[in-house]
Amino acid sequence: MNKILSRLFAVLLVVAIGLMGCSAATDSLSGNYREDTLAVVNGLRTALSLPDDSPEKATAQAEAKDLINDFASRYRRNTSVTKLSSFTTMRTALNSLAGHYSSYPNRPVPEKLKKRLEQEFAQVESALKRGS
Repeated sequence: MNKILSRLFAVLLVVAIGLMGCSAATDSLSGNYREDTLAVVNGLRTALSLPDDSPEKATAQAEAKDLINDFASRYRRNTSVTKLSSFTTMRTALNSLAGHYSSYPNRPVPEKLKKRLEQEFAQVESALKRGS
């Protein structure tokens, strides 16, 4: 009897873990490319604009990393989006910021990179207005 109960419990545990792994992750993106792109741009601008000595800086950087990951995983294989100039410019900006966060997690983002990111964000916004 004990053997049957332990096996039943093991099977139920495996099923529960399997179902939890299959559940959709709740990310901050809606699925609308234009809205999501603008939301990511605004979120990253907020993270970049915080002063380096701000107590919210670490939280903002963690949220920025999550936004970058969510955006990349949602849209990198969407062929209707990957050909848009706004997407390629956005990917360039995201890759450079993610690279900085990965390589230099404790250092502030250099002004040169901030300036370039702002230019790329402006290009993304104008491309979205044009519809590309």
